[in-house]
Amino acid sequence: GPHGADAGRLLPGVHEVLVWRCPWIDGCPEPVDAVEVQQLASRLQVRRFDAAVIFTSFHQSALPTALLLRLAGVPWLGAISVDYPGALLDLRHQVDEDIPEAERALSLVQAAGCALPVGDDGSLRVRSPLPTTVDLVGTRRYVVLHPGASVPARAWPVQRYAETARLLDAAGWHVVVTGSAAERELCEQAAAEVATNLAGATPLDRLAGLLAGAAAVVVANTGPAHLAASVGTPVVSLYAPTVPAVRWAPYRVPHVLLGDQQAGCRDTRATRCPVPGHPCLTSVTADQVVGAVHRLTAGPQPSLEPALEPALETVR
Repeated sequence: GPHGADAGRLLPGVHEVLVWRCPWIDGCPEPVDAVEVQQLASRLQVRRFDAAVIFTSFHQSALPTALLLRLAGVPWLGAISVDYPGALLDLRHQVDEDIPEAERALSLVQAAGCALPVGDDGSLRVRSPLPTTVDLVGTRRYVVLHPGASVPARAWPVQRYAETARLLDAAGWHVVVTGSAAERELCEQAAAEVATNLAGATPLDRLAGLLAGAAAVVVANTGPAHLAASVGTPVVSLYAPTVPAVRWAPYRVPHVLLGDQQAGCRDTRATRCPVPGHPCLTSVTADQVVGAVHRLTAGPQPSLEPALEPALETVR
């Protein structure tokens, strides 16, 4: 889809990205248009693909995409599917749903007969080299704050980001705020006149380079959290439990998970907080975030034991 196209182009080994807004996956879908579906099937058919592996999130169905690919003449299809696929799939893979999404996807590929390349441990990766960002941030050690979120239910209050920026600045950090061009005003508030505001200045490849150079990233459960994990940067994850952390927490990087994981919104998949006051994230203070940054950037790495504070869980 258009939201993931730039991310697809950052993946090692990807030669081409075909963009189509899929009405059974998109969060704000347009009505299904039979002509558009047939046009996509025709685009795929002329490429004469030998096989397709369909990646879905834990709550999505692969079967509509499988039907489209059958119409395009793809002879072999594999996917994870709870539902009976009939003739739509050659490989119907099933997994324990309480595993990280990356491992879920890798298990499908392995079931399809593909092994990881030698030296690849399955961690998240993006292509290299990434663009330099010295022109944006200079050479001082820095922490990135990313106040935007894909949906309101995952957003930490911007006033807390501003307080965090001031505390980190007072502690001697160069603070950098990132976001899209549409988030300039939000990022300006978060920057609190002490941080470098780069809203709108970092296409996804430059954002990846920026995150790769950061000492730590403070971010909600949203795309840049996983982009930071893909470049090996520690993450302070402001995590609303609307989807399970076991599936969507930053993968295989040191991180501190902040947020009440037992809040009333747990596992609801809500895009807007269903609990008055948004307690899962408003319970997190700027002091806790700054403390998490310091734990990730100095001294021993986080342990596997949960911290005593109910809003704080630390994971290595």
